[in-house]
Amino acid sequence: METVNIEYIGELRTRAKHMRSGDEFITDAPVDNQGKGEAFSPTDLLATSLGTCAVTTIGIAANAHGFNIDGTIVRVTKIMVSDPRRVGEIIVEFDFPAKDYTDKQKELIKRTAEHCPVNKSLHPDVKQTFVFNFGDRG
Repeated sequence: METVNIEYIGELRTRAKHMRSGDEFITDAPVDNQGKGEAFSPTDLLATSLGTCAVTTIGIAANAHGFNIDGTIVRVTKIMVSDPRRVGEIIVEFDFPAKDYTDKQKELIKRTAEHCPVNKSLHPDVKQTFVFNFGDRG
């Protein structure tokens, strides 16, 4: 069975349906590429995939090692380049809640983010920058 079914609905807009859950979302071409920019663009989703994959795999690793990252906020910045038009860099910044993470936990978090499946699926020409803010208690 397919994973996603995508319908082109016109005016540079698509409707994507996740077949297992039935969840749907709309994409638009960005304003700087003839679109309305009223929804995620396909390249926004690419950047979002890196951030969500990284924090999800960090959550899995944290659970396996007896701590949690609940409340973590992830900010993603996508930087486009031209010739050819593509994503040139994705910056993923994590704001972890104020907990006393050990050095070992911090290292696990960093290593896990930098080896998530989306990270390993992206072309090496896409620069991936990770920033980790641990909100350590003083």
